Amino acid sequence: MARIFITGSSDGLGQLAARRLVEEGHQVVLHARNDNRAEYALGHVPGAEKVLIAELSDMEETRRLAEEVNALGRFDAVIHNAGVYQAPPQVILPVNTLAPYILTCLIQKPERLVYLSSGLHMSGNPDLKHMDTDRTSYSDSKLHDLILAKAVARKWPDVYSNAVEPGWVATKMGGPGAPDDLQKGFETQVWLAVSEDAMISGRYFFHQKEKRYQKAADNIGLQEQFLEKCEQITGVQFPA
Repeated sequence: MARIFITGSSDGLGQLAARRLVEEGHQVVLHARNDNRAEYALGHVPGAEKVLIAELSDMEETRRLAEEVNALGRFDAVIHNAGVYQAPPQVILPVNTLAPYILTCLIQKPERLVYLSSGLHMSGNPDLKHMDTDRTSYSDSKLHDLILAKAVARKWPDVYSNAVEPGWVATKMGGPGAPDDLQKGFETQVWLAVSEDAMISGRYFFHQKEKRYQKAADNIGLQEQFLEKCEQITGVQFPA
């Protein structure tokens, strides 16, 4: 059985993925942004190994979270699920873009990495001059997650790194009227984290099938520029 760490797993898709993985017999460590959310997470994912607490909009807390994850030992998979939607750029960039980058760099390398993107990444701006806390939109940040997944797949050939579009589903973020299939929205994360049929890398998935994505993410120059920009902002270097 696998051991998986999932960010943003106190509710929504992260919680649903965690519950499914625990039901299948895997060891799961949860993440929540504060004590109240942590208690809620453990109450809704019975059988979870542990919950770690960190506010991902704070880069120092994100670095500390990586240390706490490493203290628990090596994980087979990390699902970068945490994200914010209706929030100012000052929160969107740290949570959606920089936290996955920092955790990827600092957590001991797992066998599999899963990054939550969105169909809205198609309207994201690949001009990284706009990558700052004043102008980064949700769509930009979801393109960043895809670029990161692609860069990791290229630089770490021993890791299966992929991005997922869960669809517009009825979570707190998506709202009650969201039309897509909630179950299929989290099943792809689970599949990529543990299935022997998902030992592939550098892909963009929607409901366990590859889907069209913004091709700018394949540009190696853009990937390198993105990693350099993240390093400049965070002070964390991507490991060779």
